[in-house]
Amino acid sequence: MSEPFAGNLTEHAYHSIRNRILRGELPFGASLSRRILAEELGISIVPVGDALQRLENEGLVESRPRVGTRVRVPTPLAVRGHYIVREALETQAARIFAEKASSSERQEIKRMAEQLDAAYELLTGSATREQLFEIHEAHMRFHMRIAECTGCEELCEAIEKNQILVFNWLYDTSLGNQQPPANWHSQLAEVLIAGGTEDADRAMRGHTRYRMDEVMQRLDSPVAQSETRLAVLMSRPRTKKAAELNRSEERKKLARK
Repeated sequence: MSEPFAGNLTEHAYHSIRNRILRGELPFGASLSRRILAEELGISIVPVGDALQRLENEGLVESRPRVGTRVRVPTPLAVRGHYIVREALETQAARIFAEKASSSERQEIKRMAEQLDAAYELLTGSATREQLFEIHEAHMRFHMRIAECTGCEELCEAIEKNQILVFNWLYDTSLGNQQPPANWHSQLAEVLIAGGTEDADRAMRGHTRYRMDEVMQRLDSPVAQSETRLAVLMSRPRTKKAAELNRSEERKKLARK
């Protein structure tokens, strides 16, 4: 059970569940029981239900007949759609940044890129979920700051509303949080700082397309589909007898693959 929280309980539940999804504690397909989540958070079912509805509206959670509420399992079509939207919004942000950003804003982006690359270089195979969470948060701040430096509130709102940086985080997690190439963000920042709009467009376009095909293949593979079924099974509350029966059925299904 969590520690008492003094504030809006729905907000507390929303951020708690969202962070667990982003940390990978609740993987794609994981079942989300209102009762269990409420017990873990030490609150009533009502704010948990409201939080899950908000997460469903944002596309992180889905409700399906005979399955219940679970972490959304993205289809290859949805993954491609997220990449297309991200590319459209972030390349526009890059163009405007290259054209209008102040000298101090350009230096800020350069520092953020260097710090982000340095953090990625320190990553090891034994990195904790908390360390990965902090790096992904820094990555989101870097890209969001580029958009903020355009001075266009509508563009920032579109990036936030479409959850494009959040989905990028989840897709990266699905690939095992692999390190990007060395100086990956510093190279992008250098092009944006130089001030050429077409160059900035091309650099951001290549940056946002990175690993798109790999993510789609990973999520559409038989192994990933089997892992998703197992995640649903293992996260679902059940009796000991039912658990044994379900595990037996799951093994039979996987053996037929």
